[in-house]
Amino acid sequence: MRSPVEERWIRRFRDDDECRTKLICFPHAGAGASTYRTWPMGLPPDIGVIAVRYPGREDRFDDPFPPALEALADDIADALYDLTRYRLVLFGHSMGASVAHEVALRFQERGSPPAALCVSGRQPPHALAGRRLIHGTDEEIIAHVVSFDANRAAAFEDPGLREIVLPAVRADYRLTDDYSGGRKPPLHCPVYGYAGHEDSELTPEQMRGWADMTHGTFRLKVLPGGHFYVKSEEAALLADLSKVLDVVRNDTPMSSCGCDSEGNSFRCCQD
Repeated sequence: MRSPVEERWIRRFRDDDECRTKLICFPHAGAGASTYRTWPMGLPPDIGVIAVRYPGREDRFDDPFPPALEALADDIADALYDLTRYRLVLFGHSMGASVAHEVALRFQERGSPPAALCVSGRQPPHALAGRRLIHGTDEEIIAHVVSFDANRAAAFEDPGLREIVLPAVRADYRLTDDYSGGRKPPLHCPVYGYAGHEDSELTPEQMRGWADMTHGTFRLKVLPGGHFYVKSEEAALLADLSKVLDVVRNDTPMSSCGCDSEGNSFRCCQD
């Protein structure tokens, strides 16, 4: 029987008794679970596709925003812990990568680390010090959003839509700005990194810092596009995630391209 608390925090786009491996997806700042509504079409049919429902948006519009990213991760880990009886792969983009990582750490602290963590478009926690912060006026926040996702401009230009969309964006930007990051215990699962080659928010080299976040293997996949390559390159991203999920499902190693040029103990593929 599914827990009401669990159901409050997730939207199941595909999840039945055959889905023993589940992909849990964490939205980026200002976004909701519906961001991942198309993903089941690009992933194997026996993979559960579940998105996290952050408070303060979509069908949780009236729920209060969390006071801190760590508090959000606490609530998600508590609500979803029963799912750790399955093989879980966590995927997060941008802010969602930090939330997914924090949830993975909480699962591990309780003795149930995920089978894999997939992080996209976000620096690792120990590299966040000194980054550019976005605290500021609403117009400054909107300008930042539109600078790497021009498709969102229309929502901010319409007064009605702006009133609906902006509060979640503002709240999430404060979460990411206030997130302390820092050194975290390494995970006991592989970490897969993803980045857009033209991302103005970070470089592929910065994404390689996630290798320090695991005792397991690390691999980086760089795709064409900017910060929101996850939209323009969705098919390619899901094709690669399908390979990761196949590794998890069958407990087989992913091939390595041996491009570790600095002697680090991780596998890295970039193509």
